[in-house]
Amino acid sequence: MFDFGIIVKGGPLIFLIILCSIVALTIFLERLIHLHRAQIDTEKFLIGIRNIIRKGNIVEATSICEKTPGPTAHILKEGLIRHDRDRNEIKEAIEDAGLHEVPRLEKNLPVLATIAHISPLIGLLGTVSGMIKTFMIIQQKGGIVNPGDLAQGIWEALITTAAGLVVAIPSYVAYNYLVSRVDGFVLEMERSASELLNMLSEGELL
Repeated sequence: MFDFGIIVKGGPLIFLIILCSIVALTIFLERLIHLHRAQIDTEKFLIGIRNIIRKGNIVEATSICEKTPGPTAHILKEGLIRHDRDRNEIKEAIEDAGLHEVPRLEKNLPVLATIAHISPLIGLLGTVSGMIKTFMIIQQKGGIVNPGDLAQGIWEALITTAAGLVVAIPSYVAYNYLVSRVDGFVLEMERSASELLNMLSEGELL
């Protein structure tokens, strides 16, 4: 059962760690939902676009890209809009679109990484604070103390250290998972861009 009294014994820094955990969880869930919505069956999508381009219907292909969620469809749309330009111009347009899409995929990931790194440091700061309080009590009492006198400082030291690690470990795992998902999107975007250029070339539209 959750014991709020034990949490309070962690001192003021424990609340900062709790805040970090809430922010980290919020970012992870928001990114997870965003990436899930952006995920499409790229292979199936490209086959559909290829069939439409072979019929010479660029407008329909562009419309499908506009209605399809995710960064892959967005960058392909920019290429299709410029289908009558030379290959380099189309490639540059796709690359520019990709430069805008990647930051959207990586939104708030640096914050999650920061929380993963600073949470143990906040815990360490709590440990130091707790030990300082403990030694201050020892000095005030001239070295004649009982365990109860030192309990508060020791509680603060141990709880903040544990809490910092409890927040940092899953935050770091969540960050790496999301980064791997983003890397997967980037690879799909690169492969799809190359496929589109080949499609347009095969269709003799360049």
